[in-house]
Amino acid sequence: MTRSRAGYGALLVGLLIALAVALGLAVSFGSVRIPVGDVWAIVGARLAPGTFETWWSAARDSIVIDSRLPRALTAAVVGASLAMSGAVAQAVTRNPLADPYLLGVSSGAGFMVVLVSVLGIGAGVLGVFTIPAAAFIGAMAPLFLALLIGGRYPQPTAIILVGVALAQIFSALITFCILVLADDQHVTSVMHWLAGGFGDARWSTLIFPTVALVVVGIALMLSAQWMDVLQTGDDGAAALGMNVRRFRVLSLLAVSVLAGAAVSVAGGIGFIGLLIPHLAGFIVGTRAIRLLPAAALLGAVAMVAADTVARSVSESTEVPVGVITALVGAPIFVWMLSRQYRRLEQ
Repeated sequence: MTRSRAGYGALLVGLLIALAVALGLAVSFGSVRIPVGDVWAIVGARLAPGTFETWWSAARDSIVIDSRLPRALTAAVVGASLAMSGAVAQAVTRNPLADPYLLGVSSGAGFMVVLVSVLGIGAGVLGVFTIPAAAFIGAMAPLFLALLIGGRYPQPTAIILVGVALAQIFSALITFCILVLADDQHVTSVMHWLAGGFGDARWSTLIFPTVALVVVGIALMLSAQWMDVLQTGDDGAAALGMNVRRFRVLSLLAVSVLAGAAVSVAGGIGFIGLLIPHLAGFIVGTRAIRLLPAAALLGAVAMVAADTVARSVSESTEVPVGVITALVGAPIFVWMLSRQYRRLEQ
């Protein structure tokens, strides 16, 4: 047991180091290449003034602190949020194909962004927070509708099925608004948002998803043992004194809040919440107390890396991060599935 804990602790330390390296490279790469050593010196000088003798220009300081660092940290927070919420969604539904957008969070958020961008409803009311606020409100709409409609039925799958139906409705509304109401400029901006990215990341927009990750993440970690109990089946969990229905609803609420906070600043980025929990489970096992931290760190590393690739793959334009995660994540997911099925056949 001690050796197992030591190995798990070493893994988390390794993931933290990998995240630090990924963040350093993410801030270093760009149209203006800044050495990684300079990046950490600039950050260290801001955290502890007087620690480093300034040898860099004010322009480089601004690039690191005001532009690239908040973007890289936002990518890390979003990746951790999607991976952790995906792991919880798969655990409480006992569905390996569940992801954070299970209850239509991404579609609801996209619809509200379309309303703000195309129809101008509420545009500019909150300044730079207008789109994130609209996206989060839209993300919560299908969640509460799913709970309101599906919560009337005793079957736990009713909420999920209603959420899936609502996701299709909001997706249809998005398509209608884009095809019928939007002009070319609006179509371009909305499509970029729907594909996901961090081009609008700022220190101010980083606050909300970070607070959501910390608060909801702590709550999920405290309830990790009940997620493991739920794997015995609803009847077995109820026999152990668990209110299965209430726990599942609260867990799905936590999943949607995390995913909604992530979508509000990054758009709909796929495959991180679906793939990373499987990868983390392959490495550390399926116990929630181990799975959730590992998934969060892996998700953060993967998202920072994907954003770095998205910014670097083309000099003329920035590729949406969702395109990168889909192109890389889909083949890996298929490979993992084929590997698992081959094991079952042996």
